[in-house]
Order: sequence, then C-alpha cells, then structure tokens
Amino acid sequence: MNIVLLTHFGASSTGIGALGFSGQAFLIQLITFVLAYLVLRRYAFGPILDVMRRRRETIEHSVKLAEQLKNEQIELDKKVEKELHKARQEADAIISSAQDSGRQAIHEAEDKARDKAAGILKEAESRLVQDTARARKQLEGELVGLISDVTEAVIDEKVDAKKDAALIERALKERQTA
Repeated sequence: MNIVLLTHFGASSTGIGALGFSGQAFLIQLITFVLAYLVLRRYAFGPILDVMRRRRETIEHSVKLAEQLKNEQIELDKKVEKELHKARQEADAIISSAQDSGRQAIHEAEDKARDKAAGILKEAESRLVQDTARARKQLEGELVGLISDVTEAVIDEKVDAKKDAALIERALKERQTA
C-alpha cells in the first residue's frame, strides 16, 4: 500500500511530481541499489576488505619490525661505542705499559753502562798503579846502576853491592836532613 501511494504520489503533476520526481523510478532505483549493494558486499567488498586487512596487518608488522630494528640498532651502537671505549682504554694501558717498560729498560741500560764504566775505570786505575810501581822499580834499578857507574867513575874503584848500598843510604840520609 505504501508503494502504491508512493507511485501515485510521484505520478501527480503537482507537488513532488512537478519537480520531475517519479516514485516508481525511485523505488526501482532503490531496489537496484540494494541488490547491487548486497551482491558487491558478498562478492567484492569481502575480498577487498580482506586484502585491505592483510595490507594493514603487513604495514603494522613492518612498522613494528622497523621500530624493533631501530631499537636494536641503537643498542648495537651503544655496544659498539662501549667496546670502542674499552679498546681505547686497553690500547692506552698497553701504550703506557710499553712506555714504562721502555723507561725501565733505558734506566737498566744506563745503570749497567755506569757499572761497566766504573769497572773499567777501576781496572784502569789498578793497571796505572801497577804500571807506576813497575816503572819505579825499573827506574830504581837503572838509577842504582847509574849511581854505581858514577861512583866508580868518581872514586876510581870498583864498588861492590855492600859498599854501594852503604853509599846510597848515606846519600839518602843527607838528602833527608837537607
């Protein structure tokens, strides 16, 4: 009955019908639209919405994965920085240790060189004392021979060892008193 009223209402030449509105055409269009909507909803909207849902899930998963990778990258950067800092400290410690070892080796070498030089100096002084003593003895021997020769030449007689020793002692005593 409502449909009949609508078609009758739309067919009149006054009111809405005067504006070009046909109730029968409207009803047919409405039924066609509802049928098209139901067909599209069953066969087109479902798969389209399913594809859109899967895309949304893929995008959300990708965003979560990107955030996770970003957080992992930040943690990895922190770990790398920490390891670099640790490596720098170890390198500084190694360099410091090497410098200390080098200084210690230099000091040890200097001490050894000083000890060796002192030993060489003591040995040279000892040789000098020995050489001086040897030279004095040799000089004394030569001096005694020269004195004996001079004494023979002065007194015109051969001087034996006893006489020579007595003359030398007397000359030394005179020299000490003078």
